[in-house]
Amino acid sequence: MKTLLLLMTLISFTTLQCACSTKNLKVGDQAPEFELFNQNGQLVKLSDFRGKKVALYFYPKDNTPGCSEQACSLRDNFELLHEADITILGLSTGTVESKRNFITKKSLNFPLLIATDDVLKAYGVNTGFWRLYLPKRHTFLIDENGIIVGIIEKVDTKNHAQQILDAFAAVK
Repeated sequence: MKTLLLLMTLISFTTLQCACSTKNLKVGDQAPEFELFNQNGQLVKLSDFRGKKVALYFYPKDNTPGCSEQACSLRDNFELLHEADITILGLSTGTVESKRNFITKKSLNFPLLIATDDVLKAYGVNTGFWRLYLPKRHTFLIDENGIIVGIIEKVDTKNHAQQILDAFAAVK
């Protein structure tokens, strides 16, 4: 009984913590600025991509089956995304080494960034379980002016590139 009560308390606390610490972004909002390290240890700012369309995709963890499938969909359709002037940025927690390993292992042709707790909270994708932040699988579509023009919350990992292309096409 004590174990059940403790578990219920922890679940309640975690739910409260999540509800209070995330931001609910919506279409039309300015995309929160960030400065994060990429797989090469270089700092990347969202503002570096002003004037370009950006698909900012959050994924739970490097080198896991669903995340690999999603990344490979983007890799395999990179030319179509490039022709549509869409820049892909992948964000998740991890290290420079885990990002570099994921890129090498899957031959990815776009950058991966190391998401911080603050960025996960700013985009409302943190799961918030005892400071273990594995991002929710969401993609934010950002226009040339830094405005969110679409949010994909139900990601089809096998066909994510097409989801991005279709969502950006619907904005016009």
